[in-house]
Parts: sequence; C-alpha cells; structure tokens
Amino acid sequence: MTNAAGLYGKSLYDLARSEDTADDIMEGIRSVEAVFREQEDYLRLLSEPSIPKKERLSLLTEALRESVPEYLLNFLLLLVEKGLILRYRDSFRSFTALYNADKGISVATVCSAVALTEAQRTALIQALKKRTGKEIELRERIDAGVLGGLRVEVDGKTLDGTVESRLGALRKQLSSIKI
Repeated sequence: MTNAAGLYGKSLYDLARSEDTADDIMEGIRSVEAVFREQEDYLRLLSEPSIPKKERLSLLTEALRESVPEYLLNFLLLLVEKGLILRYRDSFRSFTALYNADKGISVATVCSAVALTEAQRTALIQALKKRTGKEIELRERIDAGVLGGLRVEVDGKTLDGTVESRLGALRKQLSSIKI
C-alpha cells in the first residue's frame, strides 16, 4: 500500500466516522469496487493523461453521482485529480481495515477444494464468531490443490484442517516413534 493512498483512506474514514456515514460509504465502496473490477478499461480511462482532467472528472461524476454517497464521489474525484485513481484499492483497504476494527468485524478467508454449501458456510461463520468474539465476513477461495477439508485464515492465524495438514501431522508423529 502506498503511504499516500493509505493516508487518503484513513482521512476518508475519519470524515465518514465524524459525519456518521461510515456504513453508507462502506456500501458505496463495495459498489465502486465491483464496477471497477468489471470495467477495468473504465479505470484506465480515468487515469489516461491524454484525456483532459476536466473530462475525466466529468465522466466519473456522471457515472457515480446517483449511486454513491457524496463524500465517496468527492474522494474518488480527488484521487483522479491527484493522479492516484489506480491506487484506489489501497485507499479502500485502509478505509475497510479501520471500519472493520471499529465495527468488530474479522475477515476470514476459507480455502477449500469445492464451494461450501450454505449450511457449511453458516456453521463455519458461527464457529469463527465463537472463537474470535467478532462478526465474521467470510471470503471463499476454491483451490483444487486442497484434497479435502478447509484452510481458514482469520485475524492473522491459519487454521488448517486440510487432509494434507492432517497427513503431515500423522507423518511427523510416526517419524518420532522409536522402535
């Protein structure tokens, strides 16, 4: 994360918190991230120096005026103005980290060979809530290399219940047995 982008994200969060709009801005951030992820060409257009800055600012305003909070739109316009729009993810990461800390939310990333069922997802969220004492935002990753079980990363800790991990522990146990 660049220092400037992180500082901008922190400043946006401080403003949102003082104006009691953090929830609305967080929702807007999710929308903007989805748009930028789906429309990468649009993001490049907003950073293209051959297009006059005034025109780029107008394009962004027209696209988002009705769909995001005013503070978030102004923030994005500032990033375009300063030539930092390509670093928006760093700013959003900074904002999100502060938001989650204030709201008692932990982001848990679960890696499995196949997608979790709704029942498995619910059970995992409940178990993680109990373990961390926080609300859980679950992100899922599918990795065919995981033979079975789950690997969960939450609050800087890895909980590895994969078959590979269990076999490794068993191998270690067996190799320590002296005959």
